[in-house]
Amino acid sequence: MMEPRQVKNAADAKAIVEQRGLSHVKVGVFDVDGIMRGKYMSRAKFVSALESGFGFCDVVLGWDCQDQLYDNVKFTGWHTGYPDAPVRILPETCRPLPFEHNNLLFLSEFTGGAEQICPRGVLRRVLDKAAQLGFQAYAGFEYEVFFFDETPESVRAKHYRDLKPMAPGWFGYSVLRNSTAAEFYRHMLETCEAMDFGIEGLHEETGPGVIEAAIAFDEALASADKAALFKTFVKVLAQRNNMMATFMAKWSRDWPGQSGHIHLSLKDSGGKPVFHDPDQPHQMSQTMRHFVGGQQQLMPELLAMVAPTVNSYTRLIPGFWAPTDSTIGVENRTCALRVIPGSAKSQRVEYRVAAADANPYIILAAALASGLWGVEHRIEPEPMVEGNAYDHKFPERLALPRTLWDAAQRLKQSRMAREYFGDAFVDHFAATREWEEREFRKHITDWELARYFEII
Repeated sequence: MMEPRQVKNAADAKAIVEQRGLSHVKVGVFDVDGIMRGKYMSRAKFVSALESGFGFCDVVLGWDCQDQLYDNVKFTGWHTGYPDAPVRILPETCRPLPFEHNNLLFLSEFTGGAEQICPRGVLRRVLDKAAQLGFQAYAGFEYEVFFFDETPESVRAKHYRDLKPMAPGWFGYSVLRNSTAAEFYRHMLETCEAMDFGIEGLHEETGPGVIEAAIAFDEALASADKAALFKTFVKVLAQRNNMMATFMAKWSRDWPGQSGHIHLSLKDSGGKPVFHDPDQPHQMSQTMRHFVGGQQQLMPELLAMVAPTVNSYTRLIPGFWAPTDSTIGVENRTCALRVIPGSAKSQRVEYRVAAADANPYIILAAALASGLWGVEHRIEPEPMVEGNAYDHKFPERLALPRTLWDAAQRLKQSRMAREYFGDAFVDHFAATREWEEREFRKHITDWELARYFEII
C-alpha cells in the first residue's frame, strides 16, 4: 500500500486514492494572508483535475481574512465578476488527515494570471532565481503559539477579553507544564509527524500558555508548505480539544509577542553548503556576508511582506525580543538578523524580525530574495552589533517602518521587489495591506475611549 508521502506524480495520486477507496479527497490553496481555503472533491473530479486542473473562485485572492472584499485591487473585484481562476493540484504535497480516518489532503496553487499573485507562486519564482544563480535554498521555521482554554464561541461571547490561557504565569522551558499537559503535547507531536511537518523541538515559552515549536529544516518550498500546514492544523488540533491557538503577532500588551523566526542557508547546485568558510571571521563566507548584507539593506523596503498586519507593529518595540531596526549580530537575539556560526552543515542566519502572523510563502520569498539580491550585488553588511541592540543608535536607513501603511508605501516604491516578485504581486499585495490599515482606522480602540472620553 502506497504511503501519502510516497506520492510524486499524478499517477501516484490517482493510485493512492483508488487504493484507499476514497469517495472524496480534500484540496486546499493558501490565500494572501496564509489562510488555507479549500473543499472536498469527488474522486472523479479529482482524477480529472490531476490532468487538467480545476477552477477556484478568485475571490479568495480578492478578500481579506474576514472575507471582506477589497475595493482597491485590480486583479479581481466586482469589475471582473469574480470568475474562476485555474488551479493545479500538487501531487507531491499529499498528506494524511489524522482526524478523518484514512482521507487525504492535497495542496494546490493558482496558475494563469493568478499565478503572479499566488503566494506559493511568488516563492517558486524566487527559488527559480536562486537556481539561476547556482543555489539551492534551505529553511526551517519556528513558531511561538499561545493556547487558550476557550472555543470560537466563548471568545466571541467574551469579546476577546479575560481569556483563560492553557497555563498561567511566566514559565519558559517548563518540564512541569509540558508533563502536566503531556497528552496534548503528544497529540500535537504525533499529528505533526503524521502530516510531515515534524517538530525538532517543542517547549514552553515565556508567558501563559505559550509554546515554541521548531519545524524540521527542509528545502525552501517544502519548508514553507510545512509552516503553512503547521499553522493550519495546530489550530485544528486545538479546537478539536476545546481549545484555541493564536498566531497573532501580539495578543496582549502584558506579554511578549509571538515570533515566526526563519533559519536560512544556501547550498550550491552540487549540494555543498556555501555559507561556511573556516578562515573568515565568524566562519562567514563571502556569499553569506553578501546574503545577510542584502537582507539588512532591504528589510525596511520589504517589511510589509514580513509584518503584514496592523497588529504586527505592536510587536516591534524595544525590550520584547523583537527588533526595531535592521541590525545584524553574531549569536545576538536583540538583532533583526542573527548570524549563527557552526559547521559547514549548520552555519546559517536566523531572520528574527519575522512574526507568527506572516504568510510563510511570502515572508520566505522576502527573506530569500533580499539575500540573493545581496549576493548578486555584493552587498556588505553593516558592522556586527555587540551587546544590547536596543542601546545602540543606528542610521535612519536601517530604521524599520513603524506602521503597516508606511511599510506598504516602501514596498510599492521598491525596485528590487518589482524585479524579484513582479509588478502584479507588488501592486496587489501592497493594496491589500493598505486595505488592512484602512479597516483598522474605522474602529475606536479601548485606549482611545479611556484616554479621551471624559477628559478631552
